[in-house]
This record gives sequence, structure tokens and C-alpha cells, in this order.
Amino acid sequence: APQQGRERFETRVTALENGLRVASQRKFGQFCTVGLLINSGSRHEAKYLSGISHFLEKLAFSVAQFGSKDEILLTLEKHGGICDCQASRDTIMYAVSADAKGLDTVVNLLADVALQPRLSDEEIEMTRMAIRFELEDLNMRPDPEPLLTEMIHAAAYRENTVGLNRFCPVENTNKIDRQVLHSYLRNYYTPDRMVLAGVGIEHEQLVECAKKYLLGVEPVWGSAQAKDVDRSVAQYTGGIVKVEKDMSDVSLGPTPIPELTHIMIGLESCSFLEEDFIPFAVLNMMMGGGGSFSAGGPGKGMFTRLYLNVLNRHHWMYNATSYHHSYEDTGLLCIHASADPKQVREMVEIITREFILMAGAVGEVELERAKTQLKSMLMMNLESRPVIFEDVGRQVLATNTRKLPHELCALISQVKSADIKRVVTKMLHKKPAVAALGDLTDLPTYEHIQAALSSKDGRLPRMYRLFR
Repeated sequence: APQQGRERFETRVTALENGLRVASQRKFGQFCTVGLLINSGSRHEAKYLSGISHFLEKLAFSVAQFGSKDEILLTLEKHGGICDCQASRDTIMYAVSADAKGLDTVVNLLADVALQPRLSDEEIEMTRMAIRFELEDLNMRPDPEPLLTEMIHAAAYRENTVGLNRFCPVENTNKIDRQVLHSYLRNYYTPDRMVLAGVGIEHEQLVECAKKYLLGVEPVWGSAQAKDVDRSVAQYTGGIVKVEKDMSDVSLGPTPIPELTHIMIGLESCSFLEEDFIPFAVLNMMMGGGGSFSAGGPGKGMFTRLYLNVLNRHHWMYNATSYHHSYEDTGLLCIHASADPKQVREMVEIITREFILMAGAVGEVELERAKTQLKSMLMMNLESRPVIFEDVGRQVLATNTRKLPHELCALISQVKSADIKRVVTKMLHKKPAVAALGDLTDLPTYEHIQAALSSKDGRLPRMYRLFR
């Protein structure tokens, strides 16, 4: 009886899903994702006020020749569309997902939003308020990962390129106006820095729309030649950024989150254009990690080193996670760890030891698991149309070509344990970048962390206290 009941339930669910799918196809047909990717971001703001890219992200799809934001959204709604804009350190992306039949309208809208924004005083003032609210929210969040990511980049690339702040500082919100934005847009929103990408539509259709709405269009800021484009190459410096902060009251719920100190230690890896990028991606997957309350089994990384060697052995650690940030000219592999402020020194030593152990022996089973997991994650992500769009756009923007998934999987399969050892040995010769947030009373000095990463076993230099 339970089996029959379950079968009937599954049949009903399948029928419902099929009905929704048919209804969706009748109404909208084939969906597509189309967008503009522009080689512009916070790394290009050295000669400008920091925060322009953050402003442009918030101003996107607000006021253009199409009308107000409400009118833009109503236009998209006719085609079942949604829009989004994301600004990162090196790219700003305007994207729309909608019915493929509305491609003409979508490309017209994208061209309008990117090249003809009105930037009215009212919209700029609303953006200032939104950014101030976001900055307040950022500092109040229980999860400090976005703040730590900013800090580790600032430490690793001090005052240059990807080390520049991605978020607009509060003091700059009133200084950024239409004139400043137009000056920046004139230099960075140029055809040679743009890629129009689309997924779910015919290539010829997209080319026709591009010719119609993007070719020869004069932007609202004029057609003057770009004069002040920053082409600086990232300079890795290493260093430390510390922020003393009371983390005892970050929880708003009835059950308080324990007070934690957060540490992130990173070393320079490589750019995504180099051959070593794939071994670094495998290494990052091999390290894995997560929070102490992460759910899941082997597929969620429970056999990664930071789970097996750190979280499983040191119950007092709340988090140990590996991250790999990669750009066109550099990269950063880092580990984020969290623990009680009284155990900061021991936590730092555990992380420095893990960095040293990366250069040691890599088991065949461990390596194959990491490679399989990386390929699985890659293929799973590329089942999503917006992810395929971003993958196509970013690759073409950086290299004018695109490596297909099966090519990437072949490169992953070729990674050997010797490749892991080689890239780690090279990485360990660099100065570390350190970000620390919370109660830092027991934080080891930068020199001690550097010494630990230069040692054979990753241990911090011993400290001796003299008592009278």
C-alpha cells in the first residue's frame, strides 16, 4: 500500500510538472539569457573615486530612454523576463533572461541601459541611500565572509588593481555624481571592452540585433576618444589587514552566536590564463572544507583535507574553508578559519600547517576524488543557462575564445600529484596575505605567520613569557 501510494503521488507530481512545462512553453516558448559583459570594475578605479562600479551596479536598469525602472520591468514582463546587473573587480555584467521571441526588445533594452542611462539626480540620490544601507548591513551580518574577502585582497594587493575596494566607501557616496560617472564611462564603456553573449538563441539572430542596436550608437556621454584607461598589471605585495571588532552581539535571534575571531590567510596562485590554473583548481577542491555544521556526505566535500584534518580533529573550530580567486593577471588561494578568540593562536598554526602539508605527498585516491568532484561541479553548474552565459561571456572577454566543458574536463584529468606539489612549492615562496577580524588579542604577529609558512612543519615560533 505505501508503495502504491508513493507511485500515485509521483505520477501526480510528474503530471503537474508536465502541465506547468507545457503551460510555460505555450506562454513564453524557448527562454534565452542575453547580456553585455564589460571589461570594467573596481580594479580600474585607481585614478577615480573608489566606488564607481558599485554605483553603476545599483543604477543599472533604473532610468534609461525606455523610461523609469517600473516601465523597464513592465517591458520585460511581457516576455517573461528578469534582469540583473553584477559588478565584480574586473567585470560588470548586464543580463536579461526572457522568451527568445523577445530577443529584439531585450538587446535594445541592454544597449539602452548600458549606453544611454539618464543618471538623473533623483536616481543618483536613491543609489546613495541604497549603498549606505548596504554598507550598514554588511557590517552587521553574522557572516563576515564578504568583509574578509575585501580585507584579504587589500592585504595581498596593497593599493593596486584587484586590491582596491569593491564597495563604495561611505565618504565617497556624496562625491560621486553624474559628471564623475560620465568621465569613467567614457573611458571604460567602449566597444573594444564589451562582449554581447547569448545562450538559447541562434548566433545569426544575435549578430543582427547587435548590428541594429549597438553598432555605431553614440553613448549619452558623447563619442570622445578614451584617454585615461588604466592598464596596470596586478602587483602582489602580501601584508596584513586587521580590524578589531566586537563580534559578541552579531546574532539577532534568541540563541546568540558564539563570539568568534575570523582569520583568512592567502598566498598568490596564478591567473586563469596560465596552465597552472587547473592544478590550482584541483588543489582548492582537495582542500575543500566548510562550516562545522555543514550538512551532507561525500558529495559535499566531507573527505576534503580541511574536514578530515581540521574540523574533524579540532571540535572548537567553527569554520575552515578554502577559496580560490583568479583574475586575468593574478590569483589568490586562501583559507578562512573561525574560532573562539582565546584559541586564535592555535587556529592560525593549524592553518599554516595545512599550507605546508599541501606540498607533501598527495594520495592517488585523494587526487582522483578531487578531480572527479571538480568535473562534477563544473558540469552541474553548466546545466544552468545563466551560468553558461557568464562562462561564454567571461572567456570571450578575456581570450576571444571559449574552452568547451569537455576540453576543461580533459585538462582536469591530466593533473598529476607532481603538478600539485610544483604549484604549491612555487606558491609557498611568496609572502602571505592575512586578514583578521574580531578580538585579535592573541593573534600572532605577521612576521610569525610568515616564519611558520617558511618552516618545514608550519609551526609558529615559540613564545616565552617572563614573569616577575
